[in-house]
Amino acid sequence: MDPKKLFLKTSPLRLFFLTALPGAISMLASAMYGIFDGVFVGNIVGDTAFAAINLAFPFVILNYALSDLIAVGSAVPISIALGKKEDQRANHIFSAAVIMILVTGLAMGLFLYAASPLFMRLLGAEGELASLAVSYVRVYACFSPLTTMTFAVDNYLRISGKIKYSMFLNIGMSLGTIALEFVFLFYLKLGIVGAALASCLSMVAMVIIAMTPFLMRKFQLKFTRPTFSKALVGQIISCGSPAFLSNIAGRITSIVMNAALLSTGGESAVSIWGILMYVGETIQPIVYGMCDSLSPAIGYNYGAGYYRRVKTLTRYIYTASAVISIAAALLMLLIPDVLISLFTKNQDPSFLREATLALRIYALSRFAVWFSFATQIYMTAVDKPLFATVISLASSLAIPVALVFLLSSQGLTGLWLNPTLTAFTTSLLALVLLMRFQKKMPKEDKPLPSQSE
Repeated sequence: MDPKKLFLKTSPLRLFFLTALPGAISMLASAMYGIFDGVFVGNIVGDTAFAAINLAFPFVILNYALSDLIAVGSAVPISIALGKKEDQRANHIFSAAVIMILVTGLAMGLFLYAASPLFMRLLGAEGELASLAVSYVRVYACFSPLTTMTFAVDNYLRISGKIKYSMFLNIGMSLGTIALEFVFLFYLKLGIVGAALASCLSMVAMVIIAMTPFLMRKFQLKFTRPTFSKALVGQIISCGSPAFLSNIAGRITSIVMNAALLSTGGESAVSIWGILMYVGETIQPIVYGMCDSLSPAIGYNYGAGYYRRVKTLTRYIYTASAVISIAAALLMLLIPDVLISLFTKNQDPSFLREATLALRIYALSRFAVWFSFATQIYMTAVDKPLFATVISLASSLAIPVALVFLLSSQGLTGLWLNPTLTAFTTSLLALVLLMRFQKKMPKEDKPLPSQSE
């Protein structure tokens, strides 16, 4: 569908389902891959490999940090430029951003390949645990920069109105990853390297398929000779900073948490934390996909000056985010033992008791975390990076790291409480910032375009 017709002339409720639902389905597919990844590694390769992935994964995400900064930072001004009918400017930003992503992806891959052994030593990992974690990181590093384009092309497809195309590509990537990982782990016995390799090969295939129509100039966004300027780079960095800082800060927090878990409870504590991440964070990508998919529509309407539509779309985001997150919390509270059994063969009673306690405490965070998360994405979409950055840093770094040290005397229970206390504190901060912004938002003072325009 033409972006103007989709974003401006479609009713807000229909627009929500046309954009947010495919985004949520795309991320649900990714979440399902995450579940299968944990199940395959935990049950085929073993608990040490499962713990190694959880030690390594923050560094894998760091590999995408700069690329995500550019992808998100370019998507906002592209959407606003299209809303203002500045198509040529949108194409310049798009072309410059793709080049920047490829260059930064290559640089990050080289850095992480060389530095991963040092990082594992600093965490306190030794022997097989450290060796497996390094191998996992290095596979991802070798496939950079192509894999770092994955989330960027997803943004650019949605901006171009190719929402279903993006959804089917994400589903295909997830199904391909699951199939490859099963073959690599069960038949070829490639271990943790096979898990990383399956993911990377699927992402590379998705990027090639997604970029081909752009290269053939079939979509609204088209490659052109980019003109780099300080203003352009500064705008991209400014708009992408909340997502970038969230990635960096979140990984720093994960590294600090893993170090504390290793020190307090050893490898088994890291495994329990991994279970929390696989179970709990399976829901977060769905909320993210829904909110992020609607961001271009919000940015387009905000740039065009249709503020009432912006507010209506935002209400739908908050409602759906709350429903999904609370449903997930209830599921974790009702059947924690079933969820835990998916990811580990460990039947030690003390391990299972600790894991059940941890998951039930973690479930409480889902009652609040959706609000700060949705507000952060909304602030980014309407080009308010400062507010989004404050929420991002508070939720992913400042509050959780402070709580690691404040609650360290409480042992593992204190560490399990961290996500829940962080979620409620950050949501209160997000509410204050949201109310401040909403008071200053202009009222709509221009008629919507007619169907014939």
